[in-house]
Amino acid sequence: MPGTVVLPGTDDTAVPTVLEVLRGLDSGPRGLTDAQAGERLARVGENTLPDRRDASWPLLLARSVRDPFTAVLLCLGLVSAAVASWGTAVVTLLLVAVSCVLRASGEHRADRSMAGLRELVATTATVLRRSGGGAAPAAREVPVADLVPGDVIRLGPGDLVPADVRLLRAAGLRVHQAALTGESAPVAKYAVDGPGRAGGGVFDRPELCFQGSSVASGSATAVVVATGPRARFAAALGPDRARREPSVFERSVHGISWVLVRFMLITPPLVLMANAALRGRGLETLPFAVAVAVGLTPEMLPVIVTGCLARGASLLARAHRVIVKRLPALHDLGAVDVLCLDKTGTLTQDRPVVEQALGPDGEEDPEVLEWAAANAWWTLQLADLPAPDALDEAILDAADPDGLPAHDGIAALPFDPVHRLATAVVRTPGRLGTHTLVVKGAAEDVLERCALADDERARLLADAARRAETGLRALAVATAERRAGLRDTVPADVRGLTYRGLVTLRDALAPTAAEALGVLAERGVTVKVLTGDHPGTALRACRDLGVPVAPDGVVTAGRVDAVSDTELAGLVRRTTVFARCTPEHKARITAALRSGGHTVGFLGDGVNDLPALRAADVGIAPRAATDVARESADVVLAEKDLTALAHAIGTGRHASGNIASYLRVTLSSNLGNVIAMLSAGLLLPFLPMLPAQVLAQNLCFDAAQLAFAYDRPRPSALLRPTALRPRELLGFITRFGALNATADLVTFGVLALALHGPGTGDDEAVFHSGWFTENLLTQALVMLLLRLGARAAGGGRPGPVAWAAAALAAVGLALPPSPLGPALGLTALPVLYYVLLGAVLVLYAAGLLAARMRYERQRARA
Repeated sequence: MPGTVVLPGTDDTAVPTVLEVLRGLDSGPRGLTDAQAGERLARVGENTLPDRRDASWPLLLARSVRDPFTAVLLCLGLVSAAVASWGTAVVTLLLVAVSCVLRASGEHRADRSMAGLRELVATTATVLRRSGGGAAPAAREVPVADLVPGDVIRLGPGDLVPADVRLLRAAGLRVHQAALTGESAPVAKYAVDGPGRAGGGVFDRPELCFQGSSVASGSATAVVVATGPRARFAAALGPDRARREPSVFERSVHGISWVLVRFMLITPPLVLMANAALRGRGLETLPFAVAVAVGLTPEMLPVIVTGCLARGASLLARAHRVIVKRLPALHDLGAVDVLCLDKTGTLTQDRPVVEQALGPDGEEDPEVLEWAAANAWWTLQLADLPAPDALDEAILDAADPDGLPAHDGIAALPFDPVHRLATAVVRTPGRLGTHTLVVKGAAEDVLERCALADDERARLLADAARRAETGLRALAVATAERRAGLRDTVPADVRGLTYRGLVTLRDALAPTAAEALGVLAERGVTVKVLTGDHPGTALRACRDLGVPVAPDGVVTAGRVDAVSDTELAGLVRRTTVFARCTPEHKARITAALRSGGHTVGFLGDGVNDLPALRAADVGIAPRAATDVARESADVVLAEKDLTALAHAIGTGRHASGNIASYLRVTLSSNLGNVIAMLSAGLLLPFLPMLPAQVLAQNLCFDAAQLAFAYDRPRPSALLRPTALRPRELLGFITRFGALNATADLVTFGVLALALHGPGTGDDEAVFHSGWFTENLLTQALVMLLLRLGARAAGGGRPGPVAWAAAALAAVGLALPPSPLGPALGLTALPVLYYVLLGAVLVLYAAGLLAARMRYERQRARA
C-alpha cells in the first residue's frame, strides 16, 4: 500500500536501498504534495506521543480513598455511625476527608509543577512540500505533529530529529543518540545507497536517524519512515504501559494495614463476648467496643503520612527544585540503599578534556597538541562547519592560543566517518611553496597511512588500545609535507604520513559529583553505574571520583546475558559498573537488585532508560530528559545533579523517620491501652472508660501527634535507609505495648489505694478521671522517649514533639477538675493519687528508656 511505513532492516535482515524505501513510501527526493501529506496525516495520525492526561480532582480523591489506612478509617467511621456512636463517627469521617484532600492536593500540585517542566521533543521541522504534482518543491517549516511517512526533511546543527528517518544525502553529519542508547559521544551518520546486510543493532546503522536524537554537526536530507507511536522513540513505552510492581511504601502500608485490620476485627467481638459472659452486659457495650477498636487505630496516620510527605515534597520543590510527582515516592527515596545511574551527565559532564599529548616514544610532547589544535582550528575555519565537535573543542581549549596563527591555513577536508579522520592543509612556516598536511583521527586509520614498519605500527596500535582500555579516547596525529600545487587536496593525498603522536582525552568530571557521592556513601547508598559506554571509560570515571569498586569491578552486557536470574542476583552485589548496557540489561539488573532485597533508585534521562525507570522502586529523571522519561519517573530533578538527589534522599529519610516515629509511638501506646481496657472491663463492675472519654482522649493524643509532621530527627537518623517494615514494627509495638499496659494496670492498683477500695458513689467517676489523666501523661512520655531514644534529652531547644507532649500532659492534668470535666463524666482527683501516680510515671519512664536502649542494641547487632 502506498504510504505505508517501511521499517529498515536490522540484525541480519536485508537492508533496502534508498530507491526501494522511496518506492515503498510512494515518495521521492522532491517530497510529497500537500494533498498526499493531508491524506496520510488523516490515515496514520499525528506524529505525537500518547498524551498523559493529568488526573482530575474527583479521580485524585478516589485514589486517596483507596489507600489502605484511609479505607480502614472509613469503615470504622461507618460502623460507628451504624451503632449510633455519632461523636466517633463524625471525628473519624472528618479525618478521612482531611487525609484525602491533603493527598489529592499534594499530587495535584506535583501535576501542575510537571506541566511547567514539560518540553516538546521538537516543535517544527523543515520539510520539502509541493503544492501540486508538477510544482517545484519548497522548503517550509511545519509542526512536527504534521510530519508523515514519505516526507523529505532537512536537518542541520542543533536540530532535534523529529521522526525516524532514512538519510538521502549527508555532509559531515554527527548525531547525539544518548537519549536512545546512552552512548555519550556523537556518532557519525552518512547515506548508504545499495543493498546489504544490517549486521549489528539498529542504532548502529549509519544511514538511519531516530526520533529523540539530535544533530551535533553537519547537515542532511532524509525521508521520514516512521512517525508517532510507530517510531522507536515511542515503541520504548511498550504496548500498554504495564503497571509497575508495588513500591516499598505500598508493600509496607499493605502489611501494616493488615496487621491493624486483624486487631480491629478481633477486638469488638472479644469485648462483647467477655462482657456478656463475665458481667452479663449485652449490646449496650457495643459503642464501647467500637470505641476500643477506634482507639487501636492510628486515626491520624493518613494525615500524618500525607503531611510529612507533602511538607517534604514542598521543601524539595522550593529549595532544590526537585518535583516529587507521587508522594509515596518520597518515602521510597528515604528507603533507597542502591542507586543506579548512567555515567554521562551525572558522574561526568557531556564533554571531554585533554589528558595528555604524547610523542611516538610515549613521553609528553607539547608539539603534538599544537599540531592537533592546528588541525581542529583550520578544519573549523575552512570546512564550513557550524561549530567544532566536542573533541576538537577540548583540543582548542587545551592548546596555547598563541601557537595557532603560526600555521596559515590553506584548505581542509572535514571529518569523514568512512575514513575516520580529518585533514587540514597549512603553509609550512619558513618554507615557501611547501604545504603541510595535518591529519588527526582514529589511531587505526591514521597509522594505516603512516610510513612505518609493520612492527612499529603494531606497537603504536597496541599502545593506543591500552590507553582506550583505561577509559581514555586516543586521537592519532600525523603530518606530511607536500609541494604546493594548483589542484585541491583530495583524500587520496593523505598517505605517506609522519607519525607525530597521540592526544588522549577523558570525560570531564561533574563538578559536584565527588562531594555528592561522598554524602551518599555516608548515608549508606551504594552506587551502581549502568551505561552504554566503553567499560574502561566508566571505570575510570568511578576511580577518579573515589567510587568504591566492588570485587568484580566492571561487567559487560555479554556477561549479563550469559547468567541466569539467580546468578545475576549474586553478580549485581559484587559489581560496580555494568558497561555496554541495552535498555533490557538495565531493567534486568535493576530487577535483580530488587529481588535481592534492596530498595533501588534509578536515575535516567533517555528512552533507553524507560524499562529500568519502571523496574526501580523510585524512577528519577532530570528536567532535560525526554518527555517519556519524565512522565515515567516518580521524581524530577531540575538538573542532572547528584547533589540535589542527595538532598532528596535526605528529605525522604526525614519524612520516613517522622512517620516511623509516629507509628511506633501511637501503636505501642494504643495497644497498651486496649489491653488495659480489656482487662479492666473484666475486673470492674462498670465500664473502665466511657465512649466519650475514649474519644476525647484519642482526639487529644491525635492532635498532639500532628507535631511529628514537623519534627526534626537526629542527624544519625539520616545515615541509614528508612523504611516501614511491618514485622519489625509489630515486634516493637508488642514489646512496648505490653510495657504500657503494665503501667496502666499498676495505675489500677494506685487508684484502689488512693480511693481505699471501690464501693462509694464517686468511685466510678474518680476511676475514669484517674485513668484518663494517667493515659495522657504516659502518652506524653511515650512521645518524648520513644521518639528520642537512648539519647533522650540532648542539648538544643525543644522541638515540636516536645512542646506537643508538654501540652498533652497539661491537658491530662487540667481537664478533669476543669468546668469541662463533668460534661465528659470526669471529676477532681485526691492529692494522694498524684503523688502515687508520679512514682508510677518515674518507674515507667525508666522502664521505657531501658527497653529502648536494649532494643537499639539488638537492632544494631542485626
